[in-house]
Amino acid sequence: MLCLCLYVPLMGEAQTEFQYFESKGLPAELKSIFKLSVFIPSQEFSTFRQWKQKIVQAGDKDLDGQLDFEEFVHYLQDHEKKLRLVFKSLDKKNDGRIDAQEIMQSLRDLGVKISEQQAEKILKRIRTGHFWGPVTYMDKNGTMTIDWNEWRDYHLLHPVENIPEIILYWKHSTIFDVGENLTVPDEFTVEERQTGMWWRHLVAGGGAGAVSRTCTAPLDRLKVLMQVHASRSNNMCIVGGFTQMIREGGAKSLWRGNGINVLKIAPESAIKFMAYEQIKRLVGSDQETLRIHERLVAGSLAGAIAQSSIYPMEVLKTRMALRKTGQYSGMLDCARKILAREGMTAFYKGYVPNMLGIIPYAGIDLAVYETLKNAWLQRYAVNSADPGVFVLLACGTMSSTCGQLASYPLALVRTRMQAQASIEGAPEVTMSSLFKQILRTEGAFGLYRGLAPNFMKVIPAVSISYVVYENLKITLGVQSW
Repeated sequence: MLCLCLYVPLMGEAQTEFQYFESKGLPAELKSIFKLSVFIPSQEFSTFRQWKQKIVQAGDKDLDGQLDFEEFVHYLQDHEKKLRLVFKSLDKKNDGRIDAQEIMQSLRDLGVKISEQQAEKILKRIRTGHFWGPVTYMDKNGTMTIDWNEWRDYHLLHPVENIPEIILYWKHSTIFDVGENLTVPDEFTVEERQTGMWWRHLVAGGGAGAVSRTCTAPLDRLKVLMQVHASRSNNMCIVGGFTQMIREGGAKSLWRGNGINVLKIAPESAIKFMAYEQIKRLVGSDQETLRIHERLVAGSLAGAIAQSSIYPMEVLKTRMALRKTGQYSGMLDCARKILAREGMTAFYKGYVPNMLGIIPYAGIDLAVYETLKNAWLQRYAVNSADPGVFVLLACGTMSSTCGQLASYPLALVRTRMQAQASIEGAPEVTMSSLFKQILRTEGAFGLYRGLAPNFMKVIPAVSISYVVYENLKITLGVQSW
């Protein structure tokens, strides 16, 4: 595809771009898109260049900075599919047209309440044409409705990377709580942030996490015990581990450490959310939501800030999970005794491997989830972007499992470093020396002690958190699509 750009000086105006597209050989349905020449007023020159840059970023598959014919056609096909999903989500009556009532309902679902008169004004303001061409209203026949052809013709060359409907259906990080706080925070739409719906989502996610962690706490405590105490000479199995815990402290001992594990959800979620919103601005993206690599960077940094803030609670959780009956009377007693015997530095043991574990966990978890999401949307999203409960649970389970598998050796080293002083005669070791010691004495398998109960809790944790999250959303007045 030939694209020739010239800069033409006009009397009394700054330089203006003249663009020519060779339309020979284009399919008939695409020829109407192209103009022989396009003259842009100088005051709109920068706007046009931004539009052109977004088009190239969205469709440039070989990363050569240009769009060839095949890439452009692929972009149009992919973009039209996304537009149809949005149109279907707005078309509540399924009559092929969008009217004022449907605009009101769609905004109400996002937490924005408007009157019918305001909806009609919004409908009237939707226009066809582009910033360089004549402006006409999309509703050409005055029926106060928009059909699919009018919708597509206007938006086809407007790059949309993040569809709000898809975001709302595919919320991930606060829904699927598996007890690991290394995930990337949720994306919220502008409407959710402006109307306060975001905090309802966070509260619902926190409540879901609390219930999920409480239900799977016995498996979580067993994982910690196996990470710290299991070895070649003490090959602790799942049944034996549960038997040992119950024999030592009764059935109630299965939930040791769960109180602080639940307690740290609220401060960590709040800090992570606030840090994420600030880092998004520093990243400099002008999109409503970030691209995947920007989201990974912003999410990892936000996670590091949040983990740094509440890390002493992580140490307390490990010590409480490992304690023997009568060793501590509670969380505060545990904190006092650690501070008196080991000093303040004890509350940051294992900090380095914990920070290093954020990147592989969040990166793999996000990448797998996005890959599965996009694969489903490309193959099955014909009339709706709603994947259904089982698809969401499957994607959440697989992505969390892959993320934990990638970061598990670092998590094991972190837990052993946190537990060092609770083991009599245990020498002080660094992260690197502990890695070498485990590989020398237990082999590579030693880095995955406790992996079985850890994976056993993923499916129930994801399922429970999803069900509780959906019910809490209803209670808090957060409407689902």
